[in-house]
Amino acid sequence: MRAVIQRVDGASVTVTDSADGSGGSGVVGEIVGEGLCVLVGVTHGDTPEKAAQLARKLWSLRVLEGEKSCSDVNAPLLVISQFTLYGDARKGRRPTWNAAAPGEVAEPLVDEVVKQLRALGAQVETGRFGADMRVSLTNHGPFTVLVEV
Repeated sequence: MRAVIQRVDGASVTVTDSADGSGGSGVVGEIVGEGLCVLVGVTHGDTPEKAAQLARKLWSLRVLEGEKSCSDVNAPLLVISQFTLYGDARKGRRPTWNAAAPGEVAEPLVDEVVKQLRALGAQVETGRFGADMRVSLTNHGPFTVLVEV
């Protein structure tokens, strides 16, 4: 699993098209104030154990103001599935997505990350898997880090 983590002063995700069949548009996830916006990518061979490991890392990563973690200050997280994190653009002009797990594999694992974070006590908001989303955030720093488990 791969995650792009951004320290934010607020973030939201809006669904602009309900073509995925889940219905409705508008803000589906939002955090206010200091927290993390996390884009999560899943590749072949990822497991629920890796999802739990990523959740623990996200909850305890000391990247907030004053080298605090979300667990230290009860900061919220906005978790959004992002298959394009496994895009490969080394050759040609079009990325390939071969390393990204298919939706039926990826969705339950992203859900597992969220479930594990909540079990740790985190306030977690999410995007909507497979939807056309718009992510808005105020990156504090700017501060962005890549984590792989």
